[in-house]
Amino acid sequence: MNNRVKANIAAFITVFLWASAFPLTKIIGDQFSANSLSFMRCLIAALLMIVIGVFSKSPELHMRKPAAKKDWLYFFAAGATGFAFYYICFNKGLETLSSAESSVICATAPVITSILVYFFFKERINIIGWISILGAFAGVGIMLMWNGVFSIKVGAFWILALSVFFSFYNIISRKLTDKGYTSLEIVAYGAICASIIMIFFLPQSVSELAKADAPAVLSVIYLGLLPTGVSYILWSKAIELSERTSEVTNYIFVTPLLSTVMGFMMLREVPDMATIIGGIIIIIGVVTFSMKGTPREQ
Repeated sequence: MNNRVKANIAAFITVFLWASAFPLTKIIGDQFSANSLSFMRCLIAALLMIVIGVFSKSPELHMRKPAAKKDWLYFFAAGATGFAFYYICFNKGLETLSSAESSVICATAPVITSILVYFFFKERINIIGWISILGAFAGVGIMLMWNGVFSIKVGAFWILALSVFFSFYNIISRKLTDKGYTSLEIVAYGAICASIIMIFFLPQSVSELAKADAPAVLSVIYLGLLPTGVSYILWSKAIELSERTSEVTNYIFVTPLLSTVMGFMMLREVPDMATIIGGIIIIIGVVTFSMKGTPREQ
């Protein structure tokens, strides 16, 4: 199995886990605030990464100390953009949006990332690739604005901010990879730094945990372990193995379809015509990009 296949498999598993977080977060949203849930997800992920890094005998999963003090700045930036701010925006957005609506706006991240990597890494996307991305983004627009511009909810702005933060996280993760850090180290130190950034939410988190029921507590643990911890390792690994950053990030376009299906299964959220039409357009864009839109360096 070559690196490109491994990167694609890791990217798909990642977006599948991320998609599951949309409906599950809505289910437990009445028992946890956006801030405390964000903190708990990061803390659980950080503890998982520390345990793996300390006790694993695999060299690839062993955590090393940062090579230079200035690298902590990158880790705190990764923790802020990919964890702390990301999850606060994520949880705030889901307070007013459905699983499908939220995931649709998240699909703008690859477009933003593609623009950023052009400036940071001089990567380019051929004309078919850009047309494919624009087509997929058009599908996002159809799903989001089917009922008119004034139908957009406040949560949309939170999720849009999330997409921007995650795009910067992709760039920072790529930078740390180039500096020699492994996927686990990037995620572990990022989650640790995010937990430090949000430590003042600890009292509120403890209070809400004490009042929550068992299924909600188990859901928080799941969100911290898989969609936050394991998935981020896979995502960093996918970026590390891929030849082009944008080739991996375009998998995010699949997330709306997955979260819509999960939203129906878990919350009985019935997809409307906008979701169906927009979803088909997104899939066509993603498939076309993967087949004909491979970016080339300048």
